[in-house]
Amino acid sequence: MRFPSDSPVTEKKKNRLRARIERLGIDLREVREGFLRARGPGGQKVNKTSSAVCLRYPPLDLVVKWSRERSRALNRFLALRELVDEIEERISPETSKRLALRGRERERKRNRRRKSRRKYGGGEA
Repeated sequence: MRFPSDSPVTEKKKNRLRARIERLGIDLREVREGFLRARGPGGQKVNKTSSAVCLRYPPLDLVVKWSRERSRALNRFLALRELVDEIEERISPETSKRLALRGRERERKRNRRRKSRRKYGGGEA
């Protein structure tokens, strides 16, 4: 696979993704790319074009399918970004922003539960 430089996103986003790929040491030649017809709403456009993207990364046995947008070029970029997120979670969890967000969300939920228990009682039946 080659980097999706024809994607309709800003150069800043492309450069950020390139930098992450380089930092993590991902070889894009190992990424296998396939296209398929998307599912769900979209009518004739979705039914006739293969705009959904499926990326496979065999070294970590990862598969990412992306069909949210109607444009194949945009789906390629978004699928690659998702694949890089998944790889970063496995290779470098300490730098993964996704894991940090999950941790913060978990902490917020825990605090809400504590506050609710204090306010309405311990929840003992």
